[in-house]
Amino acid sequence: MTQTKVVFEVLINNPNVKAGLDFLEEDNDYTTQEQIALTEIPAPTFQEQERGLEYQKRLIEYGLKNVEIDSQGNVFGVRPGTGNGPKLVVAGHLDTVFPMKTDVKAKLRDDRIYAPGIADDGRGLSSVLTLLRAIEKANIKTTGDIIFGATVGEEGLGDLNGVKALFENRKDIDGFISIEPGSPERITYLATGSRRYHVTYTGTGGHSFGDFGKPSAIHALGRAIAKISDIQTPKEPKTTFNVGTINGGTSVNTISAKAEMLIDMRSVSPDALKALEDKVIDILKMAADDENKRWETNDIQVDIKLVGDRPAGSQPGDSVIVQAALASAEALGFEPILDEPSSTDSNVPISLGVPAVTLGGGGKFGGCHTLEEYYDPTNAFYGVQKIFLTMLGLVGVENVSEPLLIKK
Repeated sequence: MTQTKVVFEVLINNPNVKAGLDFLEEDNDYTTQEQIALTEIPAPTFQEQERGLEYQKRLIEYGLKNVEIDSQGNVFGVRPGTGNGPKLVVAGHLDTVFPMKTDVKAKLRDDRIYAPGIADDGRGLSSVLTLLRAIEKANIKTTGDIIFGATVGEEGLGDLNGVKALFENRKDIDGFISIEPGSPERITYLATGSRRYHVTYTGTGGHSFGDFGKPSAIHALGRAIAKISDIQTPKEPKTTFNVGTINGGTSVNTISAKAEMLIDMRSVSPDALKALEDKVIDILKMAADDENKRWETNDIQVDIKLVGDRPAGSQPGDSVIVQAALASAEALGFEPILDEPSSTDSNVPISLGVPAVTLGGGGKFGGCHTLEEYYDPTNAFYGVQKIFLTMLGLVGVENVSEPLLIKK
């Protein structure tokens, strides 16, 4: 048995830790009600303020100290440890992908709770709160500090701005756990990075017959898309591209004066992502040149604007935080699974070399990012029990176990 597994065998047999695990099971229904209450506060990306204030209030109510909302909108407080131990962040994210006027009222059908955002990341938010209550109720004294809270800007064009700000402002974080919907078996430890561009081609435009011979912004856009679609990317590390939206033109008989698109590029390898990005940018410029050469003008211009930058990164499977998550799942009787790379708040710490994982808060779910998103709370407590054990193993418990995380 490895030393890490020994730590979790000791923890799971400790009376206070057992009390915390029991509380998480008993708290399952209340956690679900809290999840519904938070989900029903609209929180589109960049508009998380109301939900953030409510979250701050609940963190304070459950005993957390120094709970602050930073300039970005992140909500965090500290549960101090007893000694000079490591600092671990445990966080969900406040924002959802849904516009402000979306109906987020929860509806119960067939033992499932339907509401946009109920799983992603309503479950993460409520998981953080029940974990805080559990550690308080069980009177567990950790060696290291646990920073509980929630970030903003995790979704879409939020571009992980909340967690980026967190790590820009704090240089003392030794480990990071992001909570998303998911089962207790699954562990995300690799970060899929992305670069996203808004690309606009412009020209003078004109009448399709009377001004024939003028270059078209749409034709330039088409040239770019055709060349991008022929790019060969490596299968390992998996590296992808996609033109997600296109817009432009006025009518069927108008030479387009403007055309635009959004491009998404992803990879778990920073080097592979950079190589793809360089190719795409060269193509975007070449497409404008080719359209101008075709009609012997310089009318077509291209504006290439970066709108998304999610850092890529990886860490070894034998790193302490990954092994802690694996061992805690096994201690609870689950067969752990190391997931494929993903894009979550953990991207930022992983890219900075800070140990980080994204763990599932438990329960079954589906329809994420759709109006039919649902959550089934049956036995959801297993997810938070796994996170509970993982965080205790990482920060250490006074007179029970030493921290697995290394303090900087």
